Amino acid sequence: MEMGKVEEMREEKSGWELLRFAIIALIVVIPIRIFIAQPFVVSGSSMVPTFEDKNYLIVDELSYRISDPKRNDVIIFRYPNDPKKFFIKRIIGLPNETIDIEGSVITIKNAENKDGFKLNQSYVKNESENKMHFELKANEYFVMGDNRNASSDSRYWGAVSKKLIIGRAFVRLWPLKDIGFWPGKYE
Repeated sequence: MEMGKVEEMREEKSGWELLRFAIIALIVVIPIRIFIAQPFVVSGSSMVPTFEDKNYLIVDELSYRISDPKRNDVIIFRYPNDPKKFFIKRIIGLPNETIDIEGSVITIKNAENKDGFKLNQSYVKNESENKMHFELKANEYFVMGDNRNASSDSRYWGAVSKKLIIGRAFVRLWPLKDIGFWPGKYE
């Protein structure tokens, strides 16, 4: 066999192997990207000091398919007034709860707490002077940014429907000094 033919066969085999690898990678990566996790870059200061502008996150899209969002989860969702935009906020109120806000004090009433309880918000570093009453329906969530004075949130445009929730912050990859799982987690 000629050396040229052998080289040609090797190149052809290498090309086919590369194409096969690319196809397998796409078959694995695309479903993960669509159904399990996706990247998200924080834009703005509404979640300072928990998240800064340009923080790079991976969003867990799977958890809320098997369980409901919880109070204090940091979620990524489609903005109710323009579903093409994505927002990041913290869940304050859960479905069928009543939220009363007076300044920096948030009182939550629900079936288990008819008299209500005050929300512990040690993650908030500034206060706002809002006074409002809000009643959530089934599958609605009340969300707020941690930087209350610089956040467009449920206080201004209402509740977020569960169907608009993409997922929760799973991993912070940037900045390197803040890398970690479940960033913004608060008990």
